[in-house]
Amino acid sequence: MKKKYWLGFVMSLLAALFLVACGGKSEKAAETTTEAKKEEVVSGASAKEYTNPKELKDSYDVVVIGSGGAGMSAAIAAKQGGASVAIFEKMPVIGGNTSKSSGGMNASETKFQKEQNIDDTNDLFYEESLKGGKGTNDPELLRYMVDNSAEAIDWLDSIGITLSDISFSGGFSKARIHRPADGSAVGGYLVNGLYNNLVENKIPIFVNADVTEIIEKDGVAAGIKVTVEGKGKTISAKAVVDAAGGFGANMDMITELKSELKGYVTTNHEGATGDGIELAKKLGAATVQLEQIQIHPTVYQEEGKEPFLVSEAIRGEGAILVNAQGKRFYTEMETRDNVSAAINKLPEQYAYVVFDQGLREHSKSIDTYEEKGMTVKAETVEELAKAIDVDAANLKTTVENWNKYVADKNDPEFGRKTGMDRDMSKAPYYAIKVSPGIHHTMGGLKINTNTEVLKEDGSAIPGLYAAGEVTGGVHGNNRMGGNAVADIVIFGRQAGTKAAEFAKK
Repeated sequence: MKKKYWLGFVMSLLAALFLVACGGKSEKAAETTTEAKKEEVVSGASAKEYTNPKELKDSYDVVVIGSGGAGMSAAIAAKQGGASVAIFEKMPVIGGNTSKSSGGMNASETKFQKEQNIDDTNDLFYEESLKGGKGTNDPELLRYMVDNSAEAIDWLDSIGITLSDISFSGGFSKARIHRPADGSAVGGYLVNGLYNNLVENKIPIFVNADVTEIIEKDGVAAGIKVTVEGKGKTISAKAVVDAAGGFGANMDMITELKSELKGYVTTNHEGATGDGIELAKKLGAATVQLEQIQIHPTVYQEEGKEPFLVSEAIRGEGAILVNAQGKRFYTEMETRDNVSAAINKLPEQYAYVVFDQGLREHSKSIDTYEEKGMTVKAETVEELAKAIDVDAANLKTTVENWNKYVADKNDPEFGRKTGMDRDMSKAPYYAIKVSPGIHHTMGGLKINTNTEVLKEDGSAIPGLYAAGEVTGGVHGNNRMGGNAVADIVIFGRQAGTKAAEFAKK
């Protein structure tokens, strides 16, 4: 151990080597004040350190419950608003469901769209999201998200998180899902980038910190009760941001709301149990659309392996879906509910996402699928068919037809209109077996555009703000792919900004 440490020290005090030399304790609580640590996180490495519980103070201007994209965005915005802030995360690592996101962030009228000559409007983004949500979205929340999406892309860019690669997601007629330039999964990139900013802003991050109560004093949210390292502590605050996430991993709650989802796998991280909803309900918070639980059509879920989402962005770049006979069966770029229903109607109730090396080289997110052993690879289409046990002649014809449709920019079989810029003509070829799985809980706490948590009578609970998957109303009955990241960043920022303003009163 000491030998490794001194080797790392001699080699210019590089933070990554320092972390390895100390025995890989990168995910444990540690003090966050060393220059080596700062250098490491700015480098974009995945290793993270968290604040020593001994540094926990008795009060902050703003406390944030949860460390997903919404919670981290809120904390940064609150600090930018002049407030002292701390994050409390019940899990041993930060990121929540954001860390599992592999698609991107929808936004309209952005500078990156304009640079790439993509003609898009906020009105069209709004209309297509409302249509995708079956007209049940809260119109004010959806309008706020759409109208502030371009500015949110700029804000992320200003803090070193650049989403300049743009593609299609299901149900949209314009390319507006923004991703990292190298095509990597947006979740890890976003979490690392936000974490870097938390460190640079010296915002404490307490993990293994289970918030058990939001304190209310004279009708105002005034702090939290939290258990850290087995010890209970009361933390005073002038405002509280609830960004504790959804309940996609709480199967009891899910099946109570929608019994037909019993037996489905979930893509959610294990901490997504709905705690933040229950905490706010004790203060009289209203909920909305809790029964709206989204299943995602393309989830890898082989026996004995971790269920894992295959991003919609892969289809947006040109991948197709084939059934057990090696044939396409539906338009791949429809909304998630419709694609899921189409797969569930198949006798086998599974499908394959099929793509070639050209797409593989463009999308770095596929690295993760390969690392997890999800992909089947073959040098020819016929060999791929044999490997996944589908009819080789059918799959060959399917790929040949697809290539013709791309060349003609016309899909006479299913009328697909987007994600047709890339054919499948470069070996090797790939397939991933997928079925629908529980992905997102669209219902949650009722909020307004100031992210104030509302009671049943529509009045706000003073000092209590919420953002992200813990809230409901933005997505209606069906969330569009790419709108969750927009939701967490835009409303996370708003929650932090408004909480800081409230703390100054």
